[in-house]
Amino acid sequence: MSTPSIEDVRKRFIAPPGKPFDLSSRDSGDRDLFPDKKHARKSLKSDAGAIDELQDLLYATREKALLIVLQGMDTSGKSGVIRNVFAQTSPLGMKVKAFKAPTRIELGHDYLWRVHEATPRKGFVGIFDRSQYEDVLVVKVRNFAPADQVEQRYEQINQFEKHLTENGTKILKFMLHVGYEEQGIRLKERITEPHKRWKFNPADLDDRKIWPEFMKAYETMVERCSTDWAPWYVIPSDSRTRRNAAIARIIRGAMEDLKLQWPDPGYKLEDFDFG
Repeated sequence: MSTPSIEDVRKRFIAPPGKPFDLSSRDSGDRDLFPDKKHARKSLKSDAGAIDELQDLLYATREKALLIVLQGMDTSGKSGVIRNVFAQTSPLGMKVKAFKAPTRIELGHDYLWRVHEATPRKGFVGIFDRSQYEDVLVVKVRNFAPADQVEQRYEQINQFEKHLTENGTKILKFMLHVGYEEQGIRLKERITEPHKRWKFNPADLDDRKIWPEFMKAYETMVERCSTDWAPWYVIPSDSRTRRNAAIARIIRGAMEDLKLQWPDPGYKLEDFDFG
């Protein structure tokens, strides 16, 4: 069984920029590209190793930055992606930011202030566990801001991401698409399995009660903010293994596309005395 090409994975899961997007047409349990879990794990291991080497190259050149946005409902696997896709990567060149409810200081600034502050500098991989998109998801669904303000934010976010892209940051955005039934199973695991119980938050059940509203908000988010410079990839996430394998393929491809070369500091062996 052959590993799907990077291009095949991209084409299958991208939300084409500028086109209507129907979330219901995307299967959260899609297994076509990775029908066998064992093979998916093998693909992930290979790509994780390549990502480690490519991150070393990114760090050595300090020419570009990579920002990875992970957005999804609770239990969709944001932390699992980070743990598995970057299992072999040195933390020295990584920066992970988990966005929670904004603090009083953050609320005193515009909503993108805390996001811009957390973006990676050149040479680093930055990972957002949740992101600026909370401000068109939970803020929208829970009516934490007026509708006209939320409406403005789609284009503001697009322009913010374009600014980052034009200044050396490659952006990869992944919506982790978990199904309603699978989320229910995983939430129950957080109660029944001792090592997961600390993760359980009763408020997650409140969000589950308004699942359709959240799915509509995600659908609008993807349609309005999948751009040529920062498209959305909608990743089936009912299978943790296949989710990780698909994301690793896309990240590896994006890092290879940077076409970075190892820098030459100009040193020569004969210039030094090693005793």
